[in-house]
Amino acid sequence: MEKIKQALEQARQQRESASQMSAGEVVPPAEIVYTKTQSVEGSPAIMREHRLISTMESGEYTDAIKMLSTQVLQRMEENHWSSIAVTSPRANMGATTIAINLGLSIAREIEYTVLIVDANLRHPGVHEYFGIQPNYGLSDYLSDDLELSDVLVNPKGINHFVILPAGTPTVMSSELLKSPKMCNLVEELTARYPKRIIIFDLPPVLETADALSFMPCVDASLLVLEDDETREADLTRTVELLSVTNIIGTVLNKSTT
Repeated sequence: MEKIKQALEQARQQRESASQMSAGEVVPPAEIVYTKTQSVEGSPAIMREHRLISTMESGEYTDAIKMLSTQVLQRMEENHWSSIAVTSPRANMGATTIAINLGLSIAREIEYTVLIVDANLRHPGVHEYFGIQPNYGLSDYLSDDLELSDVLVNPKGINHFVILPAGTPTVMSSELLKSPKMCNLVEELTARYPKRIIIFDLPPVLETADALSFMPCVDASLLVLEDDETREADLTRTVELLSVTNIIGTVLNKSTT
């Protein structure tokens, strides 16, 4: 239990440190021209509403996200990891926002590209943060005979960043996520581009079996907690269940201090 408290305190300190960072000069990554991946116009207004850093000026929040992405990249480079799952103990703790903004921040690095996969097959949501309506997604790819290029989407104007939407909602989510085709997909995605970081936005750990079904397929996980809302018992149980993978760290979200 003491380790859990230390993790929470560390998350608070990291957030406070991020607010003190000064913004340095940002060198934009080289532009990619997508030929097979669909480029779709998103909604800047909707992206701003969901606090995506691609629509925000530099400040305390964007600095905190930059701090997070730097630490995540350092851990992943040290261990030669390329895939990470973002999840939380319960719903509405902000895991999807953290997953997307983590990807957007990493995509600003010159040598990296990012693929964010919406693995919440029961309640898809990543595409809504960009104001786009894809025709197909992950559930359709896993269930039907689709090419990977049929389900990948690049929001126009956001370079080095591609989305694999969840697709048609399904109650067979756990079965699809632990299927051989899903793990084969992860292997294919990680092997295709050596400098690609793949971020999986997963459902809450304690509310369905989906996250646990999929965890063995990824290198690491990032746990999002909600300040003053995450119960100690929930956190303890979540950490126990995530022992099947490498917990890269915790994010204390919605903090007012």
